[in-house]
Amino acid sequence: MTIESVLFDFSGTLFRVEATGVWLRAVLDAAGITGSAAAPGAVARWARELEAAGALPGGAAPRRVPERLAELWATRDMTPERHRAAYTGLARQVELPDPGLYDALYDRHMTPAAWRPYPDAAEVLGALRERGLGVAVVSNIGWDLRPVFRAHGLDRFVDTYVLSYEHGVQKPDTRLFRVACEALGQEPGDVLMVGDSRYADGGAASLGCAVHFVDHLPAEKRPDGLRPVLELLG
Repeated sequence: MTIESVLFDFSGTLFRVEATGVWLRAVLDAAGITGSAAAPGAVARWARELEAAGALPGGAAPRRVPERLAELWATRDMTPERHRAAYTGLARQVELPDPGLYDALYDRHMTPAAWRPYPDAAEVLGALRERGLGVAVVSNIGWDLRPVFRAHGLDRFVDTYVLSYEHGVQKPDTRLFRVACEALGQEPGDVLMVGDSRYADGGAASLGCAVHFVDHLPAEKRPDGLRPVLELLG
């Protein structure tokens, strides 16, 4: 088998979202919530509770999804509205000092500043471009991640983006991977899918794509997790 194109997941594969505490602190500062209303002990407690709730998209998974959010959570990546409602719903389990903070937290995670490329992402994507291989980003997501790639200088390596909310289909549904293969002009058997979720990204195997998994770790703990992709290509 010769690989002609590579599909990449976004969160946990090419990029990692900021830590929950950093995310929360940025929003509190922007809202001007300081002093006793945001004492260090309170901020640390809110961050722990938000992380346990799974309120940060791209961060830790919820320890428990409330029954009232279960259906919304299962289909959160189908539309922007469902994505926002699912994550703000999880965040509202935590009592914060201002009701406006829940939407502000959600808005923050969509900014380029909230994301950091893995250390070897540019190297690997650049090497694929030099070899003439097509590259697509295939993501379960509820918002447009293209500005994140542009801000971090990685957009120039990506030929196409296939985002769940734009198609109303979530991974592991093979239809999303098929759209990506067709956009690149490739048969699935000539395509490699790289992702961090055996459930979601593993769906590409059902279409006939090769699949390679990486570990969803903080960026500083995974300095070279993407380089094996180049080794797989020979």
